[in-house]
Amino acid sequence: MSVPSPASQSLAALSISSPSEAQPPPASDLRNIRSYPPFYTLQPNLTIRARQLELWSSLITSYCATNHIFRLSLSSPPPDLFSNTTIKRSLKAADIKTVLESMGKTIEWLSADKSACLVWWRSAEEWADALVQWVEGTGQKGAVLTVYELRETGDWRGMEEVMLRKVLTLLAKKGKAAIFAVGDGEGVKFF
Repeated sequence: MSVPSPASQSLAALSISSPSEAQPPPASDLRNIRSYPPFYTLQPNLTIRARQLELWSSLITSYCATNHIFRLSLSSPPPDLFSNTTIKRSLKAADIKTVLESMGKTIEWLSADKSACLVWWRSAEEWADALVQWVEGTGQKGAVLTVYELRETGDWRGMEEVMLRKVLTLLAKKGKAAIFAVGDGEGVKFF
């Protein structure tokens, strides 16, 4: 009786479910898959590649959320995100772009050449809800805050300004905030 190699077991695990059925994998699975050398080469089998891209999407989203990263630059990505020095494997630059392109609304390209992107590890709606909860929890309802002040506090601390503006615009459309000019910047009043 032959015993399947660890590589074939891991490869089978990549194709357990179709992309539409799959749930985000637990963090421990993401750590394990990072130790699997073929994970760093896009697979030719389309079923396996779909699962691989799904795993990369979960890994990138989780990594960015954990490390509070809102922007990725392809010219200087975080060194430990697309590489594993222990097994001496890295995802090629072209494959990184393919992975990011597969992430749909989670990624928002900043330029036509796709050299940098925003990472929405929470949706704009989720950020808007978090901001409203913070406003209510800190007694800021009715107060005027600058965009700068908002970027320096809460879970969205350090969020790219363009992202925060989209969240604030969403709140303004819902009637929960008003955005207006204040000196050289913008102010936001929450209702």
